[in-house]
Amino acid sequence: MFEKTKHVHMIGIGGIGMSALAKWLHAEGVTVTGSDVHRSDITHDLERRGITVVSGHAADQVPETCDLVICTPAILETNSERVAAVQRGIRILTNFEFLGEISKSFSTIVVTGTNGKSTTTAMLGRILVEAGYDPTVLVGSMVPGFPDGNIRIGKGRFFVVEGCEYRANMMHFDPEMIVLTNIEEDHLDYYRNLEHIQETFQQFVNKLQGKGLAVYNANDAGTRPIKFARAVAYGMDVRTDYEVRDRETSQGAQKVDVYREEDGDVRLGPLELQVPGAFNVMNALAAIAAAMELGVPFETCRRTLKEFTGIWRRFERLGVWQGADLISDYGHHPSGIKGTLEAAREFFPGRRIVLCYEPHQHDRTKKLFNDLVETLRLADHLVISEIYDVAGRNEEHDISSRDLVQEIKKRDPAKDVQFAEDHDAAEALLRDLIKAQDVLIIMGAGDIDVLARKLQV
Repeated sequence: MFEKTKHVHMIGIGGIGMSALAKWLHAEGVTVTGSDVHRSDITHDLERRGITVVSGHAADQVPETCDLVICTPAILETNSERVAAVQRGIRILTNFEFLGEISKSFSTIVVTGTNGKSTTTAMLGRILVEAGYDPTVLVGSMVPGFPDGNIRIGKGRFFVVEGCEYRANMMHFDPEMIVLTNIEEDHLDYYRNLEHIQETFQQFVNKLQGKGLAVYNANDAGTRPIKFARAVAYGMDVRTDYEVRDRETSQGAQKVDVYREEDGDVRLGPLELQVPGAFNVMNALAAIAAAMELGVPFETCRRTLKEFTGIWRRFERLGVWQGADLISDYGHHPSGIKGTLEAAREFFPGRRIVLCYEPHQHDRTKKLFNDLVETLRLADHLVISEIYDVAGRNEEHDISSRDLVQEIKKRDPAKDVQFAEDHDAAEALLRDLIKAQDVLIIMGAGDIDVLARKLQV
């Protein structure tokens, strides 16, 4: 469909998904240019590859030779570059629309759900690489072992990709396999409620055609209403198609036994992981189930996952700062935050857990307020930075991180929780707070990771 496309201009090229597409297009011989409000390591990497990136947005930055514009859904129709493209009659697609189109030339495996998409995608992609399937893999993170970081360009027939549920963006794909990690309330600026989210996932599952297969989480209550025509389930301590039992944790590792239902209960063998948390066991089991249904031997899965050390901003261990283990994490949904804090307790038993958290988006913070308050209290000490204002989302600023701090203090007067108006203020508080042998987790889906990288130096 895009054989005649010669020059693509990308608005918001510095995003993790957009930059992956830029690399793919560049590898295909397409001229790629782009713009972004912020310079970053991602944009610098694109420039090193020969892709022109400009700062800010202006109408004259859309090149004369451009024949396709790709932008994120966050780019408003009033954006000057988007307006210029409309005036010149240049075709405009969102990155998800473009991905949906190019995925039609592959056997597409879509990993979707509220939590765990990036890690599961990376795990499954790495397994298929080791199995010799030579897949193309696009991940919403950076994956160790992938030379291009957030994308792995292969020559095989499989395309493994995250299906973002925000604004039902996964509906742009026509998958042959769906890996559904879980369904929870999130993105309530778009969805009415949990039922609306489940209805949308049902519509997506219904897109599976012919021998299309769903792989789903048998432990997840949010997934239970979904009807599958053809599916296998995975779970922990529950009798189903793929199951893990007897989980053991130690500092820096966890182990489980893996079983498959094959006319009876068959033990496939032990699985050892370097990544923490029960949630990562479930991510790994989802990847194993999907891979084995594609014909990959368990031993290949086991060996690959034993060597898997995680991905960018998913419990990413950055080193030591002021004697404390420093971790960067993308968590922003209450269940994801809880899983990360529990994982830290397992991997670092007996040590103080200090959480520096940046809430993501005002609307999400308001609608998940009570759950956030209860979850954040699980940390021993808290520094909460002001809410990250998501570009392109018009929302009321009628809530602040101060409200979270006040409510936590109200419910737990003894809890050490402090408000930081920005990253500099958060750093100053942390310098006074952190002691040797602490575990410092810097968490959020916005740009709080910049602070984590600063402390890493």
